[in-house]
Amino acid sequence: MALYETVFIARQDVSAKQVEDFAAAFGKIVNDNGGEVKRTESWGLRTLAYKIKKNRKGHYTLLHLEAPHKAIVELERNMRLNEDVLRFMTVAIEKLPEGPSAILKQGDDERGGDDDRGGFSRERGEGFSRDRGDRPERPKYSKEGAE
Repeated sequence: MALYETVFIARQDVSAKQVEDFAAAFGKIVNDNGGEVKRTESWGLRTLAYKIKKNRKGHYTLLHLEAPHKAIVELERNMRLNEDVLRFMTVAIEKLPEGPSAILKQGDDERGGDDDRGGFSRERGEGFSRDRGDRPERPKYSKEGAE
């Protein structure tokens, strides 16, 4: 069986519990068609790049699947029929990634750090007005060479 990665975006006005139920229902569809859900990640409510069906935000969910092609066709058919699913995309992958996805890592990086300022540790004013030191020196121009 092939490995797939599916991301779907649910409308902003559905609850997080309903989105979990959607993911479970989609997983059941895959299981009923001979596949298996390897991992499910909820990325939460995120701002969309542009409005989709009058929605500015959406609940993102990632599914890692090991399934035959017919299970993916049925999964996508059901996602298309569900009015609460704004968009979905399925791609074939070579192997399942280890650890959390890049989106979850990015969220950890933004919240992490040693201080309470979101990981930004440089003091205000330090290093902002000085040259970085790794830039090449600018050539000197004279008025004689401008003619």
